[in-house]
Amino acid sequence: MDPEKKVYEGSSSASYVPGHNEQYEEPPPEESLHRGLKARQISMIALGGAVGTGLVIGSGTALQRGGPLGLFLGYSFVGAVCYLVMTALGEMAAFLPHKKGFAGYATRFVDPAMGFALGWNYLMKYLIVTPNNVNAAGVVIQYWNRSVHIAVWMVIFIAFIFIVNLLGVRVFGELEFWFSSIKVLALIGLLLMGIIIDLGGNPRHDRIGFRYWQPPDGPMGHYLLNQVHNEKLSIFLGFWATLVNALFAYMGTELIGVTVGEAENPRRNIPIAIRQTFFRILVFYVGGVFVIGLIVPSTDSSLFVATKAKTGAAASPFVVATTLVGIRVLNHIINAAILLFVMSAANSDLYIGSRTLYGLAIEGKAPRIFRRVNRMGVPYPALILCTLFCGLVFLNVSSSSAKVFTWFVNLVSTFGAITWMCITYSHICFMKALKAQGISRDTLPFKAPFQPYGSWFALIATGIITFFKGFDTFIPFTTDTFITSYIAIPTFIVLYIGYKCYYKTVRIAPENVDLVTGLQAIEEDELKYKMEREAMGPQNRWVKLRERFI
Repeated sequence: MDPEKKVYEGSSSASYVPGHNEQYEEPPPEESLHRGLKARQISMIALGGAVGTGLVIGSGTALQRGGPLGLFLGYSFVGAVCYLVMTALGEMAAFLPHKKGFAGYATRFVDPAMGFALGWNYLMKYLIVTPNNVNAAGVVIQYWNRSVHIAVWMVIFIAFIFIVNLLGVRVFGELEFWFSSIKVLALIGLLLMGIIIDLGGNPRHDRIGFRYWQPPDGPMGHYLLNQVHNEKLSIFLGFWATLVNALFAYMGTELIGVTVGEAENPRRNIPIAIRQTFFRILVFYVGGVFVIGLIVPSTDSSLFVATKAKTGAAASPFVVATTLVGIRVLNHIINAAILLFVMSAANSDLYIGSRTLYGLAIEGKAPRIFRRVNRMGVPYPALILCTLFCGLVFLNVSSSSAKVFTWFVNLVSTFGAITWMCITYSHICFMKALKAQGISRDTLPFKAPFQPYGSWFALIATGIITFFKGFDTFIPFTTDTFITSYIAIPTFIVLYIGYKCYYKTVRIAPENVDLVTGLQAIEEDELKYKMEREAMGPQNRWVKLRERFI
């Protein structure tokens, strides 16, 4: 059977085969990324790759504004939204693991104009978030050494992540595997440490329990109380602030959708990685903020300093917790873990940014020079451009690190929220196309749960949070914060309308969506991988275990 028609087996309209569209074909070998990411690397990157400043540093701000209960509820709600976004992405990525990123799905299932706007929107996010994490790394390392200017450390960090990415996806994948492994172990250690501290296992033998959930510390925060002069309103604003903060913390979870173009046997490995998202959200994010709410009072002045300070150890609520109970040595270990977190995040951010620009060039929506790859499959012109944008980090030479961090957080969270909305809307259109062409979702390699309601809920919830995310810029009005909170929205609209008017594109009807082109190449890659595995002969448990971790 023709692999391009295989997907239609058992459907009620098996005779329907849309026309072959060359623009959706994979790039030629000399311009193609290499499928060098192994199953264990994909799984571990999905498990720990996106955990960074939003959880280990930014959660302190959310605790101070929303209180322990508000923090827990906010991260739980946005975590549910994140899971729905990821499963929606997983369904499309497992069916069509192409090398064009999220923009390719929007182009193919919705409208080329949306693909263009989404691609550039996502690229701008990573042109901002990479220097944001480099900035955070510079802030963290100043805890140990303030004699060396922060700009020197930033140059070293930028050079490091550039070299790692230039060496190819195998080196990047291996390094991120171990980075993510250490991050996962460190996070587990921090959670256990927090639980032990809370139960009285600290130098002061103080059993904290839920003390900080009681007045005057908790359970809810009072954000902007002096401005709004209404206790109930200030509590609601505090909770809403945790949603905005959580949105930033979860941004980057979708990076697994970018790796599909370089993943081995993606139709098997991507669903496994997507399913792990639920446990990552539940244990690390929701569990992490729950523990933070137990061991750090939201009203403590050191926590407020922690979210604004320039020194590294003071930038994390986990370190604040150790200081409050008199643990002196552990702060250095935690600071080292935080440095690893943000460096790993910066490394993966640069990878995603370069692949997003490459995907745009492959679709003809960016200059052709960014299609070029070296012999290791690295899109080096795209990598160089994204690295140059890391120079934005030197803004903190003239402004404080905390202020620059706030600007970047505002920009990144809005760019990321728009990406989530486009992913879910692309998935809605994908499901409509399957239904219109008589293809059962039960035949897909991965089927997202709670659909179509899940994608609609995630789309609407993310839209509401994004629209109101900059509410505190009006109390009182702050120009720079307002601009960085909302500039991404008109930017996306201008990109979308501009492309649509210039190329006169139309929204693709469900019955005309191309669900065939490119499937043959994917089937061939999958068959080639299986043949190579079979040629290796039967594998015992030791070989499988070694392959999983080595």
